[in-house]
Amino acid sequence: MVDPQMMREQINQIASKREFLLRLLEQPNLGTLRIDVNQAIEEMDDLLDEFKSTFPDADNN
Repeated sequence: MVDPQMMREQINQIASKREFLLRLLEQPNLGTLRIDVNQAIEEMDDLLDEFKSTFPDADNN
């Protein structure tokens, strides 16, 4: 069984990495990696949305 607090911490780590990817998109020399970075951000957003809809009280730590 997964510890809810550990799951929240892992989701918070994912959310913090999302910020890094957003900063990475600002780089002018990203080239075709821009597509992969955008895809990663979209997938992170989907994961975070799904977590919030599955555990609506997760924001109330």
